Formats: sequence, C-alpha cells, structure tokens
Amino acid sequence: MSGSVSSDRPPQYLLQVTTMWIILLLCIIAVLIYFKLIKPLNYWKEKGIPYQKSWPVLGNMIEFIMQKKSLFEVVQDLYITFPNERYNGVHQFTKPVLLIRDLDLIKKITVKDFDHFMDHFPVILEDVDPLMGKNLLALRGQRWRDMRATLSPSFTGNKMRMMYDLLYDCAEQFTKYFQTQCDDVTTVEIKDVFTRFTNDAIASVAFGLKVDSFQDRNNEFYLMGKEATTFSGILASLKFVVINTSPTLTKLFKLQFFSKRTSKFFRSIIKQTIEQRENQVLVRPDMIHLLMEARKGRLHHEEQKETNGDAGFAIVEESDVGKASKYQKPQLSDEDITAQALIFLFGGFDTTATLMSFIAYELAVNSDVQRKLQEEIDEALESNKGKINYDALLRIKYLDMVVSETLRKWPPGFQLDRVCVKEYTIQPEKPTERPVVIEKDQLVLIPVAGIHHDPKYFSNPEKFDPERFNEENKHSIKPSSYMPFGSGPRSCIASRLALLENKIIICHLLAKFDIVPVTKTIIPLKMGVKSFNFIPDGGIWLGLQQRKSAVNY
Repeated sequence: MSGSVSSDRPPQYLLQVTTMWIILLLCIIAVLIYFKLIKPLNYWKEKGIPYQKSWPVLGNMIEFIMQKKSLFEVVQDLYITFPNERYNGVHQFTKPVLLIRDLDLIKKITVKDFDHFMDHFPVILEDVDPLMGKNLLALRGQRWRDMRATLSPSFTGNKMRMMYDLLYDCAEQFTKYFQTQCDDVTTVEIKDVFTRFTNDAIASVAFGLKVDSFQDRNNEFYLMGKEATTFSGILASLKFVVINTSPTLTKLFKLQFFSKRTSKFFRSIIKQTIEQRENQVLVRPDMIHLLMEARKGRLHHEEQKETNGDAGFAIVEESDVGKASKYQKPQLSDEDITAQALIFLFGGFDTTATLMSFIAYELAVNSDVQRKLQEEIDEALESNKGKINYDALLRIKYLDMVVSETLRKWPPGFQLDRVCVKEYTIQPEKPTERPVVIEKDQLVLIPVAGIHHDPKYFSNPEKFDPERFNEENKHSIKPSSYMPFGSGPRSCIASRLALLENKIIICHLLAKFDIVPVTKTIIPLKMGVKSFNFIPDGGIWLGLQQRKSAVNY
C-alpha cells in the first residue's frame, strides 16, 4: 500500500516543481524585459523632457532598420518633431540620447563647455581592435588631446600647399583617362568614379604610393580600401549596428571594423614605406613624411593665417587644443602612424568621394550654376597659363560657394555625437523648462542634417543655391547653423585636405567636360536605405560630355 502511494507521488511532485521553476523563469524574463527593454523607454518621461515615443530594442531607428528611410532622413525627422523645443529625448536603439536643437546650446556643448563633452561615443575598443582604437576619431580624454596637438600641424595651409602637386597629378590622371574615351557622352556611376580618384589621392598623399585605379581597376589598394569602407548587406549592417551601440557585445564577439587581411595589408605598406625612407633618407611631401616628422618632434603649429583669405567658408579654424604644443607627444609608433593613415583612408576614400558625387549631381541638374562655374575656371586657366596653382585655386570664389552649398544640402557628417565626461546641467530659459542634468557617459546628438534644412536658417532649404555663400550673404549665416565639418575642438582635422581634393577634381573635370543628366539619372535624389553609406541605393548616374569650348592646356 505504502509502496503504491510513494510510486504515484513523485511524478506529481516533479510536475509541480517544474511548473514552479517555469513560472519563476518566466517572471525573471518578464522582469528583465521590463527593466532592460520597457523601463528605459520612459527615461525621458521620468525626467520631464519632451521625447519621441520609441520601440523596444530599436528605439527611434525602426524605420531605418526596416529599410523604410535612410539614416539621413531619420535624423531630419527627429529634428522636426519638436520645432519649439531647445532639446528633446530620443532613443538610439536601447540608449537614451538627448537631441540638441538650439544653436546657442550647441555652441556651449561643442565649444564653450567642451571639457564636459570632449569624447565621441566609444565605437571602437582598443583592446578589441588595436589599430582602429588608436586613431584620432576613437581616442578619448587626454590621449585624444595629445594626438590632436601632435597631428594638427600636418593640416595647416602651408602643409596643404606642400601636398598640392600630388593631388593635382591625381586629378590630371583622372581627366586624361576620360578624355581617351570614344563616346561623346560617357555614362558613369559617379560615386564609383570619384572613389577611384580619392583612392589614388589617399594612396599618394597618406601612404606614399603611386596608384592608377582607372587603368588598373582591380589594384589591391583600391580593393582593400573599398572593403574597409563599405557597409552594405545584412551581416555588415548588423556588425556596424553592434559596434556603434554596444561596447559589451563588441568586446564579447571581438568585432573589428577592418578584417585581419585588410589590417595586415595596410600595416605592411606603412612599415615598408617608413623603413625605405629611413634607410635611403628619402623625402616625399606627403602625410607619411609629416607623421614621421611629428614622431621626431619637428612639427609645430604655424601661427600665421593664410594670406589668401581662408581656404574656404566651410573650414573650421583649429582650436587652442590643436595648437597647444604642451600636448604634443612625439612618441608615435609605426602602429600609431598606420592608425592615423587608416582614418584618413576611412574618411577620404568614401566621405570625400560622396561629397564630390553630390557636387557633380547638383551641377548636372543646375546647368546655370555649372556654366557660371566653368566661366570662372576658364578665366583662372587663362590667367595662369593653363595650370591653376594652389593660390589661384583658392581664389575661385564661386567654386567655394558651390562646395559650401553642397555641404549644406548634403552634409556627409549629418549627425554629430558627444559624450558627457562629467556631469553637466542645462539651465532653463523658457517657462516650461526646468534644469536638466546630463549624467556622466550620457550621449548627446546634434542633428546637422535637420539644422541645415531648417527654413529658419536657410530659406527654401531644398533649393541648391550657391548664392547663400556669396560675399554679401555668408556673413548673415547664424553661428552653429552651418557645421559640415563639425564644431569646436573635436571638428574634422582634415577639412582643408577634403576641400582641396574636391576643388582640384571639380576644376579639372569642368575644364574639359560638361556634367549632364542621363537616362539613369534619378531626379530628385532619394537617399539609400540598404546600407550605412550615405548615397542612393542605385548610385548616382551622370554623363561626362567633352566640352567643345574647353581651354587648351
């Protein structure tokens, strides 16, 4: 009897225990979901800050992840949601982020109170990706100050003048290639064309190599550069999202921006170049030479300003941080030099080519602007006997106006981020506001794309109008409403180089060709949703038509 009772009770007991554990596990999961996924969505509500409702995990990025809108469009949408607020709360995936809309507040955060917002979000972890973790973009705190001051003398006007001929030769190589094409109108995907030019320019200026990506279309330097800067496809996009949002997962899965093959390739180039120059006492006016000089403590920031009245309206003047010799640390290793050369590749290969593509597109669909610019270029060529030197290039005012307006309408850096490194309080200025404490490690975003397209600052913002930047109008542009290269000490260190590349190639191109729309040209442009790269999904297709009235030189 007792044996039969004991044999019946254990299954029921085990069922009860199992049920209890399942319920407990479900409760734990529910609690974790609430505290990790649901409660964070109320972060801004609890702080009493206007906020945009968001989705668990995806935050306010759902339309981008679902490929309904480009990231450029998402940033614009986030900006216009609260038009009367100085700031509002959003969620970048799971992270609560404060979106800054007020121009005065932007200036405080990026310039006046920069010591509170010195760092970028830690996208790249040095212990996971040593090469990318050492570059200027990824460095934080005092290490960033030291590297900025060490590198800053490499990007002055005089250094750009020194490298001008290298860029000029690349542009000439580019133009001659297309002059040999038989067609009256050569149809090209212009981003691919300009990527090949920037590849050759970066190879020459930053790596000390001579490359021709038009004649040798699959050269190793080009293929490695393309692999390093392209983020398309589900796996690449997923990796990019994880690296940008979760340092913990990045470290757990040891995710790196560059593949081992890519890192090895560029390390080898830099090492061989440095050894050759040191052994043979070779000097070439490029970035490797300047970085080698910086390592020896021979570079110092030049105090004098350029005599030609600036190299462009869009340039951000170097801050006291970059000019401070006390921060310079000349102990640069080969790895440090490689890391900086790679970030120039990362920024120059894709971002600069993207800007060139938008310039070409706007010139193609605004033929009156193109004709006016060609007239100025022709005059400069005739005045300089067929070769425009550095000073003559910078004197072409309408060229700077065209480039400046393109940077307004299509800013490659369409969103800026800053991390609060020590607690900061935003004081109220409106009756509806109260003091807002930004905690240490809190991320703030500055929606450049939204500000550049705000009719309060730029009338009829969707119109391409270089006259916004003529001598009369440019002085009325409000400070902090125009930030194509960022703002404050953490602005783009290579803005002079980027502008110089763009102006040289546009001059060469328009001197010999008209840029025209073709059947495959999409008007108006629609930003792509299939990758993180800032370009339409199908590319930008244009025609290069040889000019009948070109100036011979």
